[in-house]
Amino acid sequence: MPVYTNAVLVCTDAVLVCTDAVPVCTNAVLVCTDAVLVCIKITFDINFFILFFLLNLIVTKYMKKSLAYLLLCFWSVPLLYAQNDLTTHFEKTNGTETVTYQQGIEFLEMLDKQFACITLQTVGKTDVGKPLHYAILSLDGDFDLASLHKKGKTILLINNNIHAGEPDGVDASLMLFRDIARQTRQEPRPPLVKAMQDIVLVMIPFYNVGGVLNRNSTSRVNQVGPKAYGFRGNAQNYDLNRDFIKQDTENARTFAELFHLCKPHLYLENHTTNGADYQYVITYLATQPEKLGGKAGEYMRQTLIPDLEKRMQALQVPISPYVTAFSDTPDKGFGGFLDSPRYSSGYTSLFGTLSFIVESHMLKPFKQRVEGTYKFMQSVILHAHENGEKIRATVQAQKDNTKTEDTFALSWKADKKRFRTINFLGYEPIKLKSNVTGLERTFYDRSKPIERPIQYFDAFAPDVVVQKPLAYIIPQGWQEVITRLQRNGVKLQRLTQDVRVEVEAYYIDSYETAPRPFEGHYLHSQVQARKETQTVSFLQGDYAVFVGQASNRYIVETLEPQGVDSFFAWNFFDSILQQKEYFSDYVFEEIAEKLLADNPDLRQRFEAKRQEDAEFAKSANKQLDFIYKNSPYYEKTHLRYPVFRLEKEVRLPLE
Repeated sequence: MPVYTNAVLVCTDAVLVCTDAVPVCTNAVLVCTDAVLVCIKITFDINFFILFFLLNLIVTKYMKKSLAYLLLCFWSVPLLYAQNDLTTHFEKTNGTETVTYQQGIEFLEMLDKQFACITLQTVGKTDVGKPLHYAILSLDGDFDLASLHKKGKTILLINNNIHAGEPDGVDASLMLFRDIARQTRQEPRPPLVKAMQDIVLVMIPFYNVGGVLNRNSTSRVNQVGPKAYGFRGNAQNYDLNRDFIKQDTENARTFAELFHLCKPHLYLENHTTNGADYQYVITYLATQPEKLGGKAGEYMRQTLIPDLEKRMQALQVPISPYVTAFSDTPDKGFGGFLDSPRYSSGYTSLFGTLSFIVESHMLKPFKQRVEGTYKFMQSVILHAHENGEKIRATVQAQKDNTKTEDTFALSWKADKKRFRTINFLGYEPIKLKSNVTGLERTFYDRSKPIERPIQYFDAFAPDVVVQKPLAYIIPQGWQEVITRLQRNGVKLQRLTQDVRVEVEAYYIDSYETAPRPFEGHYLHSQVQARKETQTVSFLQGDYAVFVGQASNRYIVETLEPQGVDSFFAWNFFDSILQQKEYFSDYVFEEIAEKLLADNPDLRQRFEAKRQEDAEFAKSANKQLDFIYKNSPYYEKTHLRYPVFRLEKEVRLPLE
């Protein structure tokens, strides 16, 4: 008896499932006198075998053998088609509906079964309790990401449904994976399949699983379709595109695990934008080139962005930079978006990845948005194929440079002197009287499309810059911070014994705190800190983080308190901001008097303060507090940032 892979051999009395390769018979039905041989390159669901076997028993019992098997052939073909229909839900509904979570996972499971180049896997968990699914498309069937890097493959990570009310990306990604897999069977090979020879796609269909399951038809009031969609907030009502540094959610923690497993050269995240009205179906937000830095920033600005704009224009889907004109109309010009590390593209750029946020336009029909998103991903793949060696070398050079770079920018400001002129495709904005409020409102007249040269201010300059230390030392009590460092591939070494070390310590002099909660936190900003050289006692088990790693940018930008998305900014060290011990004035009066008598310098500064500050001179409590905080009795840990900078070479007892 011959053995066939992905084939069903139906004989007179049995159904045989075969397991090896089918070299000849593909997508065909062979009818013989004594048997029916159905050869197709798929793996069937067991329910199909059961049904087929029952049909076999029925027809062979009541009909002549040759007629029975002929009928079995005709009955089997529709069953095979039903079991393996590769039409997406989006296509079945003519582009009016997006897949549900269950439909999307089932479709990818079907692709996994039918095509050797696709696998569907899971990693970690999400806040809703379900794992995070991801699919890999690798033409040689190798799904080991470390192995693929060794083979010199370009890795592209695609993330969908981070905001579950913006589902365009998942429908586009399902069709993209299916189309590439199908085209592998065509000769000659189509351009997209040829491009995939040295590219591997890793795709998250549903990042915000909780939001996807919270399906509704009303929360996206500004958006044209689909009929139903998920919700922006996740299972804890977090906006996941603000959680990549603080990692409050299981989703973000799992993403970090997958990201560092993939180590992607390119990252795409699919969204639908709010904001102004204009002609573009697709806008894009690229990692800010100056912030990305080095050769990677140059490649992004000079090569990658211009090439994608040209490719999309050729596909008759012109694209524009993400429109940031939130308070004015875009025809007057607008600025670039600064993607700090709280955002996905800001986070991925810390590790040298070239990243794009794709923003389809909310007011375009859902079908048109999905098709535009598909074409953008297709364009990135074709670019990566033609420039793969350059991309891989550029990303690696960026990582190598990060290991030896001495200074790092912690914040950025727009460079108003630098801009580029773009021909913006918009609609004529006019001001009308609102029928609702009676006040002036903006109206975009779609009967009057405009093409107008505008200034696009996409350049940024460093604002706060720091010199990296030799290492940071972190007491082991700060586990929330230590865990996040470890999760993001940072190498930490533990002290093997107690030790006293001369370090630089920060004291927080001032900061501003948001008056309202933002993503579960009261964010700090405008942080001012001063340094003091101190000899500090560290305990066995405390951590040293040497700053000579590929993750240096992540280390510095999270551990320096002035970083715009530092752990300090996100409240991980708020306990140091509270003073723990105080004085009782009636007790401290005599102590203060003695302190002034014994310390002429303190007395001089105290008297000067009374002369300069009228409010101070009128307040007994403020005067006593001044003396207390300049005395040995005041706790040294108040406002002292508990991550210390090691500036000098010293032999530490380390594991």
